[in-house]
Amino acid sequence: MLPFMLSRSFCQIVAEVYRRSYPSLGSVNRTLTSSSPGRGVISENVSVVTYSQLKNMLSSGDIQLFDVRNPDEYQAGHIPDSVNIPLGNLEDSLKLSPQNFEQKYKVKAPGKEDDNLVFYCRSGNRSSTAVKIAHQLGFKRVRHYKGGFSEWKEKEGK
Repeated sequence: MLPFMLSRSFCQIVAEVYRRSYPSLGSVNRTLTSSSPGRGVISENVSVVTYSQLKNMLSSGDIQLFDVRNPDEYQAGHIPDSVNIPLGNLEDSLKLSPQNFEQKYKVKAPGKEDDNLVFYCRSGNRSSTAVKIAHQLGFKRVRHYKGGFSEWKEKEGK
């Protein structure tokens, strides 16, 4: 018998087929499609960024941070260097051409292969939805800060 290796993408496809056919195998799917060590993972393969990871990304400047809360929430306080794109506008905004995105938001447009895209909201629910929207549009490496602005404010002492 010839040994062979299954690539991770093949495992993901097989796991997804089985997950849809046999929902009880969801835990197998999560195991096969989990993200790299050091990143938490929640259902539907959504990668989570912790407070310390977010701080490191911000200090290195290697992040595209999007706040998906409403403008009034953003104005009341936000994580430095974040850009406000309310969840209701996210899909249309991510569909903009790079030039139109940059003109509207005054920052570089996110690329579908970028691995430094992070969404956040107040407590992680809307940002989780934002990740799902981005995934549907082809952004496969997006993550979210599950602790949200609530955790940020608490840990920053503000």
